Amino acid sequence: MGRGGHAHSGPPPDPNALRNERNDVAGWKVLPATGRPGPAPDWPLTPAGNRESWHWTRLWKTPQATQWEVLGQQVEVAIYVRRLVEVEQPGATASLGNHVLRLAEGLGLTIPGLLRNRWQIGSQQAAPVKQPQVPTGTDGSAPAASSARGRLLRAVPSDGS
Repeated sequence: MGRGGHAHSGPPPDPNALRNERNDVAGWKVLPATGRPGPAPDWPLTPAGNRESWHWTRLWKTPQATQWEVLGQQVEVAIYVRRLVEVEQPGATASLGNHVLRLAEGLGLTIPGLLRNRWQIGSQQAAPVKQPQVPTGTDGSAPAASSARGRLLRAVPSDGS
């Protein structure tokens, strides 16, 4: 039996984490900041209303849409759009709002969703991962990386004071 609680329990992955020896950097996809070119695909559900059509067209121009197209997520995006339009209406329930937020996260439309999908928005070239500089201890030697003090000194750059 697996460990942990729910799916997505724990913090989302971080490409700039200090523990890069876990190879968290591998598998990150850099999405083009310019978004997905071209027209939106055909709407896959029953006929869309004006507001649904507007959101559909807008969302298919986002960087995340490049991955939805690759993964064939047209129906998932359409369901998100339909529920988003419903939650915009007066009297929408909190549970519907929570559902919309979960759908948005799954599609990478939120910061946690981007991180969980291991997507970064940027140029076509992968951004270099920041490597912390290892400051020297007071005696000029590098502190042990396995100690809490050593990890702290690696994470916080020394300003010379």
